[in-house]
Amino acid sequence: MTTPTRPDPTRSGTEASPVSVAVDVAAPVEHVFDVFTRRTSTWWDAAHHLLDGTVAMDVELRPGGSITEVDAAGNRCTIGRVLVVERPARFAFTWDVSPRWEVETDPARCSEVHVAFTALDDGRTRVVLEHRHLERHGGGWEGMRDAVGGADGWAVDVRRLAEAAGA
Repeated sequence: MTTPTRPDPTRSGTEASPVSVAVDVAAPVEHVFDVFTRRTSTWWDAAHHLLDGTVAMDVELRPGGSITEVDAAGNRCTIGRVLVVERPARFAFTWDVSPRWEVETDPARCSEVHVAFTALDDGRTRVVLEHRHLERHGGGWEGMRDAVGGADGWAVDVRRLAEAAGA
């Protein structure tokens, strides 16, 4: 399920409402966290890479670590930096991608993706992904919000996560 982005009256006029998506996964929380962070290539949609021909995603699982796309020739493209690792409950990273879908090198112009993993009573896991501070990207941020919040954005990735982790 996706939660549409709508204005939040508690936010300032310059802060965008986050994009939020959620999915329940038929697997234990520790496993889902590991698939999200260590087997990212199994669920990250191939259409959502900046580096053409990406064959792997490397996540340095520590605050300050990088999230990097790697192609078959070994070329690398860093698309984020890890902010929080609290296995198995929370993971957060910067989104170092500009509204032109290129690498953003200015940390002040990067948004953040926060992911919460909650164990459910029946052995399943609820994953809530929230893409925050999209306005930091500057001009064109609304288009990015619409893309990541649309049917072909994070919603695709969390569905693929549920399939990969639940298999």
